[in-house]
Amino acid sequence: MTNSFTAVYKKMGDWYVAYVEELPGANTQGKTLDEARANLREAVQLILETNRQLAEEQDTDKDVLREELTVEA
Repeated sequence: MTNSFTAVYKKMGDWYVAYVEELPGANTQGKTLDEARANLREAVQLILETNRQLAEEQDTDKDVLREELTVEA
């Protein structure tokens, strides 16, 4: 599944702070812009994987239906 998000990068002193506007908790930093980009990509992947895993563990009811949802925004 491919998703698109808005990544924001701010130069703060010698570092870059990075976050995703649409995904609370997806934030990181890097010494270079490339490092901040790579760190942010990894943070988003980890958050999405963890959220999916937690949801699956909590919804063990037989009557739960899961399907892919695609949204154009």
